[in-house]
Amino acid sequence: MKFLTAPCLTGLSLLRKSRFAMLSRSLSMGMALLAAVPFAASSASASELSEALDDSQGHWRLAVSPYTLHFHPSPEHRYVWAVGIERQQHNDWLAGASFFSNSFGQESGFVYVGKRYTGLMASYPKLYAQWSAGILYGYKGEFKDKVPFNYRGFSPGVLVGLGWNFDNKMAAQLNMLGDAGVMLKLTYDWN
Repeated sequence: MKFLTAPCLTGLSLLRKSRFAMLSRSLSMGMALLAAVPFAASSASASELSEALDDSQGHWRLAVSPYTLHFHPSPEHRYVWAVGIERQQHNDWLAGASFFSNSFGQESGFVYVGKRYTGLMASYPKLYAQWSAGILYGYKGEFKDKVPFNYRGFSPGVLVGLGWNFDNKMAAQLNMLGDAGVMLKLTYDWN
């Protein structure tokens, strides 16, 4: 934080007073950084990069998670819920953000990039797989060691899921939460 000026530090301290404001700031910064990951990692030509950034054929996705099953239930576990939004490009790359209550009742967030793979099996055309990787925030205090590589509440996060498209708008997906559990995610797509 040596590069920040005194007015910036004052502004940051005011922002920290509101947990929601801090979380939304972290989510927006992380989403901007993570959106660049697929492109920074590739050696795409200018035309490929331009095509990938053209989202005129992309769509938005609202996601809610009403249920999570813990593989090893504990008395300290609380009800887990999540709500999120994704933007999927025409090439199936996506970026998103999710706000959720973690297994210990803490307000948390996840900003990520990922990819969806459709047409996995010809006999089941509605089946798809999706992965996402990004920055997780929210496991703090006595629960900071519940996720690996946690630094002041921030840690890397990875989700792998299998889903089923009911139609061209609605789907259900099961996300693996490491070795901790599985989360049901319901989604609705729109242009």
